[in-house]
Amino acid sequence: MVGALVAGGWGLFAGAALLVGAAIGMFVRVPPRWIALVMAFGSGVLLSAVSFELIAEAYERSGIVPVLFGAVGGAAVYSGANALLARRGAQHRKRSGQQQPSESQEPGSGNAIALGALLDGVPESVVIGTSLLGGGHLGTATVAAVFISNLPEGLASAAGMRSAGRSRRYVFTLWGAIALISGMAALAGYTVLGGASEAVMAVITAVAGGAILAMIADTMIPEAYSKVHLLTGLVTVAGFLSAFALAHL
Repeated sequence: MVGALVAGGWGLFAGAALLVGAAIGMFVRVPPRWIALVMAFGSGVLLSAVSFELIAEAYERSGIVPVLFGAVGGAAVYSGANALLARRGAQHRKRSGQQQPSESQEPGSGNAIALGALLDGVPESVVIGTSLLGGGHLGTATVAAVFISNLPEGLASAAGMRSAGRSRRYVFTLWGAIALISGMAALAGYTVLGGASEAVMAVITAVAGGAILAMIADTMIPEAYSKVHLLTGLVTVAGFLSAFALAHL
């Protein structure tokens, strides 16, 4: 019971960064270049966590085959769901400018954005929960990566929602709900998968890694590059190395 609550608490903590970012995006006019720089840094942090704490862990658990099938499957499911949501108005959910459509321009786009945010956050949270199974050590870099990547996501999305005319109530209800669901997803990852075999855990970890990699490539890096261009690579590497150093302290 204690372990499940700890897992849920860490998931909620990481998800709460969305709410913090949304508050900044709604009340402070942060220059788009700064948002993009944080997005690039967060991309690097996530790439490090995926490489060394997800894909590497899945390989150590059960070899290369579960990694290949899991990562490709996770990327395929994410990309397919993301494509469907993009057609319904969620394509620019992480953009801070005026790319997001208003509800009058594209009815139902608000719901699509909410589902897109859920699609982005659930794999990360499940991994936080599963990392504690069997007395495992919570990956500091994983939690830091999710928190740091969620901050610019909430900030950019809320700024874009403000430009699209969505209300503060809508924005804070959305991100508050996603933060709570993140905690529940981490708790579910701990409780539901508690009896899973090493092979199953390896596949699930790889699925999450593949989905997160697809999310970085589809949404985070394009947003960063659109604003800061050639600085994107340098800042992404800085984020990658920061997370790597944190994991090896």
